[in-house]
Amino acid sequence: MSETANPMSQPRIAKVSVNIGVGEGGDRLVNAESVLKLVTGVTPQRTLGRIQNRDLKVRLGAPIGCKATMRNSESIKKFLTDAFWVREGVIPTWNFDRSGNLSFGISDYTDFPDQKYDPEIGIYGMDITVVLERPGHRVSRRRRAKAKVGMNHHVTADEARQWFKDNYNLQILED
Repeated sequence: MSETANPMSQPRIAKVSVNIGVGEGGDRLVNAESVLKLVTGVTPQRTLGRIQNRDLKVRLGAPIGCKATMRNSESIKKFLTDAFWVREGVIPTWNFDRSGNLSFGISDYTDFPDQKYDPEIGIYGMDITVVLERPGHRVSRRRRAKAKVGMNHHVTADEARQWFKDNYNLQILED
């Protein structure tokens, strides 16, 4: 990134969303919430079932998982550094969508540094989504004088891959 580049064209992390799907309420959901609190440092929020599926024993409005959204840049940087360390610094190219967002999974929270296995909690995996956007994207979300963001201001998948290579030294596996 050169000093003469427009600062409005530099992508940045808008938020990181971490999700654990349990499929049921009760003790397993409480344990999943404690895992999210341990790993992210953010108080998790419960997710509710949006459809009724008798085969999966999911009821409409019943708690089935939890999620935590991180927006603080220092805590995001530490969390992502640890998460990429768990993935050994390698992410496949298909984990990036057309909008430049990165989504990947971690199969066991005890793989994070400083996390020990607790038999009372068990083993929980999680899905992590990183949203990249350029400054000025807020105009599409604000309540007053809402406007569309032009396509040339959106982050593309190629730009997102290069940004993660530059900032987190990720190795992107091509197809």
